Amino acid sequence: MKKYNTSKNGLLKGKGFILTVTACVAVVAAAGVITYRETAKSLENQLNVTPKTTEVTPKIPSYDEIKDANKNKTGVEKETEQTTTEPQKATEIKISTAPTVRQKFCYPLAKEVINEYSGGELVKSKTLNCWKTHDGVDIKAELGDPVSAMTSGKVTKVYEDALWGVCVIIDHENGIEGHYYGLAKNVNVKPDQKVASGEVIGAVGNTAECELAEDCHLHFGVKQNGEWISPIPFIRANM
Repeated sequence: MKKYNTSKNGLLKGKGFILTVTACVAVVAAAGVITYRETAKSLENQLNVTPKTTEVTPKIPSYDEIKDANKNKTGVEKETEQTTTEPQKATEIKISTAPTVRQKFCYPLAKEVINEYSGGELVKSKTLNCWKTHDGVDIKAELGDPVSAMTSGKVTKVYEDALWGVCVIIDHENGIEGHYYGLAKNVNVKPDQKVASGEVIGAVGNTAECELAEDCHLHFGVKQNGEWISPIPFIRANM
């Protein structure tokens, strides 16, 4: 067995001392290397930590689940869903293709007008010797001249008035009324009878007591929606 020299104090010296120191340094170095590797590995693990993600697969509901969910909806939800998902139905509008028939108009008497419509202004009455409105026109005529319906319509009244004599009123539709005054007693129409445009309804008479001072004539007036209007321009505009 190889012996190493020692000093008096029991310490190695010479070659033995060197070997011992070298061995200690090697052990310390090896321990340092191991410690360094473990520390580096630990740091690497800490720095390279990748968060673990959980992949979630969406769940697709089945037909039965959707059907059950729809059953549980409230009335408001169903109404809202129907309103937002269903397109509105267009309102069907029916347009008539039948042609519009224009009524024919004519003058009750195609003769001279001797007294005009006053349009609400007061005029002097020769017969009554007073100022009053003249709500129609006086068309000059001979006794017995035929009087025609201004346009088609239905007779609403046939009567005898104390001032205006024998009168016929015809509803010409669309709010238009024709008033035929001072006719002869034997008229050709009766109430509720339909007449055509130009159809003879009677004859000129002398029955209008309030206008006897005038020349023989037909007093003719037109009302539109219950108001007197000027007869001649109205007829002319519709001929």
